[in-house]
Amino acid sequence: MSRSELQQPISAGIIAMVVGYTSSFAVVLTGLAAVGADRHQAASGLLALCLTQAVGVVWLSRRHRIPIVLAWSTPGAALLAGMGGVDGGWPAAVGAFMIAGVAYVLTGFWPALGRLIGRIPAPIAQAMLAGVVLELCIRPVRALVDNPGAIVAIALVWLIGVRLAPRWAVPAAFLTAGIVIGIDMIHRGEGIASSSLLPELSLTAPSWTWEAVVGIALPLYIVTMASQNVPGVAIMKSLGYDVPWRDTIVTTGLATVAGASAGGHSVNLAAISAALAAGPDAGPDKSRRWIASQSAGATYVVLAVSSAALAALVAVAPAGVIATVAGLALLGTLADSLEGAMSQRKGREAAVVTFLVAASGITALHIGSAAWAIVAGLVVHAVLHWSPKGRG
Repeated sequence: MSRSELQQPISAGIIAMVVGYTSSFAVVLTGLAAVGADRHQAASGLLALCLTQAVGVVWLSRRHRIPIVLAWSTPGAALLAGMGGVDGGWPAAVGAFMIAGVAYVLTGFWPALGRLIGRIPAPIAQAMLAGVVLELCIRPVRALVDNPGAIVAIALVWLIGVRLAPRWAVPAAFLTAGIVIGIDMIHRGEGIASSSLLPELSLTAPSWTWEAVVGIALPLYIVTMASQNVPGVAIMKSLGYDVPWRDTIVTTGLATVAGASAGGHSVNLAAISAALAAGPDAGPDKSRRWIASQSAGATYVVLAVSSAALAALVAVAPAGVIATVAGLALLGTLADSLEGAMSQRKGREAAVVTFLVAASGITALHIGSAAWAIVAGLVVHAVLHWSPKGRG
């Protein structure tokens, strides 16, 4: 290929990863911190996700010669952010990440498991995600009241970005947040130690508790399959590519297991990023677009270097600033999940109940609201659709 022919897929892969990373890393850091990670462990998680995704993307795209892109589960991170701590603390959360990874591997080798999860009505899965994300999307409103000087600037830049260049709206909001944080640091006469800027892996020995398995691993698995892997396959199909299901899901599972002890919560097939790397922007020759995935993998490695610096920046941010960026990043997820939850008129009550339970933030028997939301939704769905045998 000529230099000009290589430039388009390479640049498409780079842009896809930069947009995806800057649009959602704040959600990942927020989610990991919510389930017990300290700043160093959260930064390690970000680093582990980038590295495992890079390996998976490069291997899959080179093996199959199609532009497969992997990503972290942004809905999964939002799920973690909405559920708070778990019995057993951070080690139990790490154990739950590993269980989710094992579940992905089993799904790849055992299609019946995938079909079982597929029997959960899509509106219920989407309603659970919407309920969890709601609290995070409300936080910018609260932050606006508490710290209007900082939040107004971030919100305005985001709004202008949505109007002019939607894919860059959240990255622009993050850049504005970085400026706000810098001004605040100058005002307070504080800085970030240079030692905090160096990336490092912080390994945690996992522990396994049934509360974490039911409260974290199961909802994480369901929301990732429903909101990332299945849509990712559909998006690739619409672009003319058949994703090798077993290889891809098994790879994401192994990557999740490999990165879990370092804090990586979930690796999965990309959806939005896949559209950027596998679409027309990656070049007119569809057989060469896999090169975009190769450049995406290399970009992940470069972005991994920034993990510690970003975590350190988040740690010194004024109240509400990072919550605002995360909330704005999840508005699209909230809108899509609400639309999916209300897509079917019949039996809509099940989705509404699921949404309310998930949004309540309750904890019962040491299990968070996300798991109870699925249970409640399935119970209501079963009652509404039950009919006696033999009844015509």
